[in-house]
Amino acid sequence: MRNGYDDAAAVAYARRWAMARNPIYLDFHGLGGDCTNFVSQCLYAGSGVMNPTPVYGWYYRTGNDRTPSWTGVEYLYRFLTANKGAGPYASETDAAGAQPGDVVQLALRGAGFSHTALIVAVRDGEHYVAAHTLDSWMRPLSDYRQPVRRFLHILGVRGDR
Repeated sequence: MRNGYDDAAAVAYARRWAMARNPIYLDFHGLGGDCTNFVSQCLYAGSGVMNPTPVYGWYYRTGNDRTPSWTGVEYLYRFLTANKGAGPYASETDAAGAQPGDVVQLALRGAGFSHTALIVAVRDGEHYVAAHTLDSWMRPLSDYRQPVRRFLHILGVRGDR
C-alpha cells in the first residue's frame, strides 16, 4: 500500500480481467483501443477514488460519460503527473523505479505515445505487464516493438475511498 494506493489490488484486477472484459465498462477495442481504459480500471481497483472534475479529471460513468484521461494515453499521463485533486497521482520514473501496480506507456521513435500497460511483476530486471487491445498477462515488456518507454510510479491517492 502506498499512500492509499493498493498496488496488490490493481495487479489482482489486472490478473482477473487481462484476458477478458469487465462488463461494467465499454470495450474500446474497435474504437481506437482498450489499453488505457483497461489500465484506468486497474488504477481504480487500486485507488477506489475517481476525480469527478469535468474534462480534466479522471472518471468513468458510462462509455459516453467519461473523461479523456480514462481512455487516452496522453490524457492519462497528464492527469497522473499533474493531479493535485482526488484520485491517483504519479511521477515519471526510470525502469529501475517502476514497481508492480505502476504504469508504462510505449511509443515508436519519433512518434507519440500510443500504448498503456500495467506493470504486474518485476523479475531479474525484466518488467512484466498486463494490457488490453492485444490482450496480455505477464507479457515481458521486452517483447514490445515500441522502443520508447515512460514509466509512471503511482505515488498515492487523494480523496475518500
